[in-house]
Formats: sequence, structure tokens, C-alpha cells
Amino acid sequence: MNQNLTIGRPLVILTGGIATGKSSVAQRLRLHGIDVIDTDAIAHALTAPNGAALPELHTAFGDDIFAADGTLNRAALRDIVFNDPDQKTRLEQILHPMIRRKAIEALACATSAYVVADVPLFAETGFLREQADRVLVVDCPPEIQKQRLLARGNVPEELADLILQAQAPRETRLSLATEVLDNSGSPEQRDEKLDQLHQRYLFLAAGTENNDKNPTCV
Repeated sequence: MNQNLTIGRPLVILTGGIATGKSSVAQRLRLHGIDVIDTDAIAHALTAPNGAALPELHTAFGDDIFAADGTLNRAALRDIVFNDPDQKTRLEQILHPMIRRKAIEALACATSAYVVADVPLFAETGFLREQADRVLVVDCPPEIQKQRLLARGNVPEELADLILQAQAPRETRLSLATEVLDNSGSPEQRDEKLDQLHQRYLFLAAGTENNDKNPTCV
């Protein structure tokens, strides 16, 4: 990667716990013409067939994490890192620099007034923190998260509880926010609040925003 690449427009980190509605927020921002870089999609591409991360993963974890056809056995890798913090750190040391390079390349090529990096685990990793101008946290109470997670139909209640417990505490995410989007109501209410934030970010991009870093809840 060219080390001189810069993000020539305001960067908004978009994050939120599982089932808070972050994906819907990202989609609406795209409808507004905003470039949204999905770090999960980058990670998936790096570990897809012929992905750039596969050789290093093979060196680090061996044949056990690969299927007979040479593709990554994600379940096997997940079992290894879930049960061993050192292996989890090892995986992150391989993937995170690669994801960062790809993300900054994509962000540097953005053409919208401001650009969004969708970082689900921002509270856990601080990914791109030093590059961010704003941090937008999509939030709702844990009981609503659980209801929405169960409504997907393929997650039993015990697993839903484990997934929610494994994430960073809600208070940690909120403490990192410059803006909090309350998504405990209807999609229409969420979209109305988001459209207001979009206008605010456009002002920031035009150089008229007071970049005070103080959290704002809507």
C-alpha cells in the first residue's frame, strides 16, 4: 500500500452491537450517496478462496483449519480462537493489518462528501480510531437487541445470550460515541434521526461543523 495515502474527507466510524440495526443505517447512508466501507466484507474477502490471508493463516494454524478443497474451514478456525485467547491474538495480528491496508485504500478512493467505515467491533478493537472524525454508535436497549436477534429465527435463546455477553458492554460503546443514534423505535423514526445526522455530517464536510467531539444523542 502507498504509505502516503490519506483520507481526504471526514471519516465517520459506524458501529453498534449485534441486532441494533447498524446494517440498515449503513444501507440508508448508501442511498444518500455516501461511500460506506464494510470492514467485515474486507475480512471475508481476505479469507475467501484464493484470499490474500490464506497463506499466512496456513502457516500459523496448519491444515486443521482448511477443508479438503483448500478453502478455509471457518468453523474450525472459530473454535480454535474462541477457546484460546492467545490464538485469537495470533489471528488478529495476521488479519488486522491486512484489513487496515484494504480499508484505508478504499477510504482514500472515496468520492462522497464524507466517508463511513462500518466497524462492528470498534469498541473491542479501536480500529481506525486515530483516523476518525466522528463515531456514530447505533444503539438500543439489550432486551430489544435480544428480541431482534431471536426474531431472525435461526438463533436459540441460549446462543443469543452468549452472543450478547461476548460483545463489549453497551456503556463502552456509548463512551466512544460522538453521536448516538437511538434505534429502539420504528424504522421510520430511525431514518428520520439518521437523515438529520447525515445533514450534520455534510456540514462537517463543508467545514462549517463545530467538531467538538461531544456526544450527541438523537
